Amino acid sequence: MSTPLHNTAIIGEPEVVEDAARAEKSDAWRTLKNAALALREMQVKDGSIPSTSSGNDSAHASAGEHVAAIIAGIRALAPAFPHDAEYLAASVSDFERWASEGFGVPDFLDSLVAFQPQRHRVDGIRHLVVFPMYTQNGSPDRLVEALIVEAIWPEFIAELEAGDYGNKLFVSLRLIDFTPGYDTNSAVLFPETVAMREIPTFTWGAIFQDREAARYRRVVSAASEITKLDLPEPAARMLDDQDLTEKTFVMWDIIHDRTHMRGDLPFDPFMIKQRMPFFLYSLEELRCDLTAFRESVAIERSLALRQAQGSDALSETEQQMLEHAGLVQYAVIFDRIFRFAITGSRVRNYDGLGGQLLFAWLHQRGVLHWTDTQLAFDWAEVPDAVIALSDAVNELYWRSIDRPKTAHWLAAYDLVSSVLAPNPASIWARGLPDEVLAGLPKGYTDRVLDDEFPLSMFFEALEKKMRPVIESTAGIRASDA
Repeated sequence: MSTPLHNTAIIGEPEVVEDAARAEKSDAWRTLKNAALALREMQVKDGSIPSTSSGNDSAHASAGEHVAAIIAGIRALAPAFPHDAEYLAASVSDFERWASEGFGVPDFLDSLVAFQPQRHRVDGIRHLVVFPMYTQNGSPDRLVEALIVEAIWPEFIAELEAGDYGNKLFVSLRLIDFTPGYDTNSAVLFPETVAMREIPTFTWGAIFQDREAARYRRVVSAASEITKLDLPEPAARMLDDQDLTEKTFVMWDIIHDRTHMRGDLPFDPFMIKQRMPFFLYSLEELRCDLTAFRESVAIERSLALRQAQGSDALSETEQQMLEHAGLVQYAVIFDRIFRFAITGSRVRNYDGLGGQLLFAWLHQRGVLHWTDTQLAFDWAEVPDAVIALSDAVNELYWRSIDRPKTAHWLAAYDLVSSVLAPNPASIWARGLPDEVLAGLPKGYTDRVLDDEFPLSMFFEALEKKMRPVIESTAGIRASDA
């Protein structure tokens, strides 16, 4: 039974909001957010809202009232977001259609296609975002989420993007307010998570650098104290400065993101439509982070040389590039070894494995030391050691072009296991039997243990001490750091 929204009265319809800077404190936002919270309680996993019974459609009647309130909120807030006018109008239409068709599986393709935040990469510009969607590292169900977000786009990032690091799809955001799907570890807004009838060509992907930065600051502060690490002055400054850390993460992520489809790669480095051993995903994510690291080293060395020669004064944006290029290097190392390595379960944790691999690589090359229960780095030697790991992964990828897929998998395992000790029960470590080697790729993947490369004694001890800190970062905001 459909719910005609034009017959649903909204008592106290919110006043029109014309200033995005006060949107999150407005009655219109509270109306919209509260209605979204109420709808979420009624939705099932696929986003639909079942009828209460065949003869009683009270659930749909209530849902219709909540949708009408969301629409009223969007319309009242829309003047504050004129750059999103087409999207917000399409969002209203999608909500109206969902209600009129009986709250089946939601389809918000039209409003998703109309939402183009990559066209408005201006520092401080805000967006109102409302979709039924799942959130990565958050809710796996396609529930209605409502967010107010703000672009982070400093001038030096715009200059980097306009030069050697073009990435027209990359969007950097700050969370202003949000529904419970983002009161979690989720720090991304990806169009593929939205409920829709068909998959369009995606034109953007967004990362919440404020959450990444706040999480980093809390975790690294605690980990450096636990490990008695004497932080270099620039790295220590990041722990006291949210804005500095946010901009550092923007620089890291814009280079990381563009790396996924650049280099001597298999046709699809993620092999999205294939199921492959999780350590392949580890190497791909690590490859992109290592590329961000080595590019930051190149930027820092080039600009520092110009500055030292004094023949060509650096512009203000180049000074900022120079500063943040050095900070990206600290961020990659500390986020990878202190947070990635010990966050999440031990079930095919590919980001965790990448953090373990980086730590062990640096330790085995004598530039990271755990002596007398204190962590230390030979910072002058660290860049070349990290670049050497990047070279090893790039060499693996380059050779993969001439290898069968499963041979590439075996070579990737050899690289990881040359640095990290496999699980003693590993069939891969002992050698896959001939029937698996001659069989389908699925047989290879099925023999990989959930925790193929367990935590070292160092990380086991660190994880126990850091567990409360890691857990405390769920839903973190910049103001919480």
